[in-house]
Amino acid sequence: MPEKKSLGAQISYNLKEWDVDVIFGIPGVHNQEMYRGIEEAGIRHILARHEQGAGFMADGYARACGKPGVAYVITGPGLCNIMTPMGQAYSDSIPVLVLSSCLDETAMRRGQLHQMLDQETAAGCVCDWSYQANNAQAAYGLLKRAFIEFKTQRPRSKHIQIPISILEKITDGPTKQICALVKDSNVGQPDIEPLTKALTEAKKPLFVIGGGAVEAQTELIQVLFACGAACFETYAGRGIVPWDYPLNYGAALARPSSRKIMSEADCIVAIGTELAEVDLWRNKLGHSCPLYRVDIDPECLSDEHCAEVAIKSRADIAMASLLETMLPSVSEWDVSCVVSQKRVWRSETEAERPGIIEIADALREVVPDDTMIYSDMTQLAYVAKEVWPMTRPGHWHHPSSFGTLGYALPAAIGGATARPNQPTMAIAGDYGFQYTVQELGTAVELRQPLPIILWDNGKLKEIEDSMRRAQIAPNAVIAKNPDFVKLALAYGAYANAPETLEEMQRVVIDAFVADGPTLIYITPDILS
Repeated sequence: MPEKKSLGAQISYNLKEWDVDVIFGIPGVHNQEMYRGIEEAGIRHILARHEQGAGFMADGYARACGKPGVAYVITGPGLCNIMTPMGQAYSDSIPVLVLSSCLDETAMRRGQLHQMLDQETAAGCVCDWSYQANNAQAAYGLLKRAFIEFKTQRPRSKHIQIPISILEKITDGPTKQICALVKDSNVGQPDIEPLTKALTEAKKPLFVIGGGAVEAQTELIQVLFACGAACFETYAGRGIVPWDYPLNYGAALARPSSRKIMSEADCIVAIGTELAEVDLWRNKLGHSCPLYRVDIDPECLSDEHCAEVAIKSRADIAMASLLETMLPSVSEWDVSCVVSQKRVWRSETEAERPGIIEIADALREVVPDDTMIYSDMTQLAYVAKEVWPMTRPGHWHHPSSFGTLGYALPAAIGGATARPNQPTMAIAGDYGFQYTVQELGTAVELRQPLPIILWDNGKLKEIEDSMRRAQIAPNAVIAKNPDFVKLALAYGAYANAPETLEEMQRVVIDAFVADGPTLIYITPDILS
């Protein structure tokens, strides 16, 4: 640790002690002091083309490797631009830390460069917390708090801002060494007895599995087999339970008929999931039996679903405790009914968005199983998330609750950065892609072998469909698109517009081993 440097430089050294090895961001005159120590501290910096891209890169990085994603931005507009990614990371429980500069004084001065009325409060509206550090020790203390909370609480985005003059001030490094992080956020073992008794007696137990259950994968699978439980996956929970587990209904919670299955269960366990609107697209599960919730977030345990038993615990601890006490039981779920119901749902998906399943199936045939996929708000992704069987957890990332456009490309860049020499793919729609298309420049600079599947149906098709269902004459749903292939080539990326599914498969295979990103442009005509 250096003895005397500017606080801006000291922060990078401090981040390095917290095991940060990559920072995403954009330098400016207000935050340039933070850049003094990045290379000295041995941290890699990746230059985004827009702060929104930097935030999504940090998000994608965190999802890929589990370490917090860190971004540096400037005062005012820089922070405003990254607030959308901060909101997305907050809603999806992703550990993202944004560090920004801020003006020294705003109450008695107006017209300053990048001035906002209340930057700290603005950021606090979209993240877990936003605080200003007015001296070096406060900055180190807030960094320590952020990284400890990332490990011991539900991880969510956070923001620290530091006045420019404080960043420039020569100061000592932290006075204390980094403390050892405690992985477990609970004291002692959870009271699992009520759930043990319920599962032992249940004839039709059913689990709803969210992304928060990923660390309990091994124990959870054993529990399911022991009690013969059926299960549903949220989109974030896909891959935790094997897709070919006979009683796995898959990611079909949003299907209206899933209510009937819930009503058949005599014990429901929701583990590591908010049971949010974007999981269910209804206010109630549809059950009449007792609901057991297992979660580390007290807010989830006390929400509108009114669980009869709330267990505050990490999923792996709860499931391990359950295995020690639970007795095997006989299930009355019918495997053939599960298979039949999944066929019905697949047919419904095809009827709603014709032809897209065929494209998704063709992609899946050639995409390596260990590919990390980042998707945007587009119909190709909506369909694929329902029908694409995941062979491992945490390998498909989608901007769910906040639901922002422009997520896929920069998040995939961050994911590829976290997993060098491992396959990463982005799926975007023609409209959302243009929110962050400029980040192609970053992917080209990094020489990332990144297939980018661009689905162009020539319109905001999902919005048009929604308008028609609401008996609204479709308005403002068609925009003139650029020549995406030429645009990608102009950035120095590879680009191809396959005309058949077989050609698309060949292009995708090549894209995974290219020395840069490849835009793979497809339209509904590929099905002709």
